[in-house]
Amino acid sequence: MRRNQGEDGVSMEAAVPVVMVPGLNCSARVYAPQVPALWPFGPVQIADHRRGNSMTAIAKSILEHAPPRFALIGFSMGGYISLEILRQAKERVLKLALVDTAAAADRPEQTEKRLKNIAMTREGKAAEREEALWPLLVHESRLKDEAVRSVVKEMNQETGAEVYINQQTAIMNRADSRPLLKDLKMETLIVVGDSDQLTPPAAAKEMHELVAGSRLDVIPNCGHMSTLERPDRVTKLLVEWLAE
Repeated sequence: MRRNQGEDGVSMEAAVPVVMVPGLNCSARVYAPQVPALWPFGPVQIADHRRGNSMTAIAKSILEHAPPRFALIGFSMGGYISLEILRQAKERVLKLALVDTAAAADRPEQTEKRLKNIAMTREGKAAEREEALWPLLVHESRLKDEAVRSVVKEMNQETGAEVYINQQTAIMNRADSRPLLKDLKMETLIVVGDSDQLTPPAAAKEMHELVAGSRLDVIPNCGHMSTLERPDRVTKLLVEWLAE
C-alpha cells in the first residue's frame, strides 16, 4: 500500500495500522528506534504478548486488541506469534515482516535448553541465565556495547520471571509454521543479522524460499538483536516495506 503524501504529510485515507510483536523477554523497547519512522504510515501498536502460555492463546489475545486489518511485524518470538496470527486470521494481515525469527518448530536440543533456562528462572537464577545468553544475542563487536545491553536488561526486568516461563512454554510447544508460508500472498519482508546465532540466516533463507515474492535482507555485522544493533538499517527496510 503506497502513501499519498501532500503538503500536510501522509493522507489519513492511506493510513496503514501497524502491529509490532516483541520477542521473548522483550518489551516495547525492542522497537523504540523504529516507531517514530513508522508512525507516519498509520497508528502503531506494540502488541502485548504477555498473556497466555501458548501461541494460540497469545495470538488470540493480540488479535482481540488489534485493528481490523494491519501490517504485522514480528521479531524473534514475535515472529512465531505472527505466524500463529496468520494461522488464525490471515485475511486481516495486509503486510508481513519477519525479523530474526524462524518458521520451524522447536528442535529437541532447543527445547532442552529452554527447560534448563526455565529451571534456572524458578531457582531465582535469572541474572545468571541472562549473563550466559548475552554473547548469543549480539554480534561479537557489540559484546561491550553497554547501551544495547542496558536496554536488554531493562526489558528482562519489565517482563519478569512468570511471563518469561510462560513465553518459553509457548515457544517450546509451537507448531511448525512452514506449511503456511507457501500460501502467503501479502508483501513479505524477511530480515536477519548475518551473525544471528539464535535464529540464523539459514532459517531466514528457508522462509524466503517458501514465501513467493518475499524480500530477504541479511544485515552485515549484526547478531540477533537487529532492531537495537542496527536500528537505522532495520528502520529503512521497514519504511521501504510499508511504502510499497
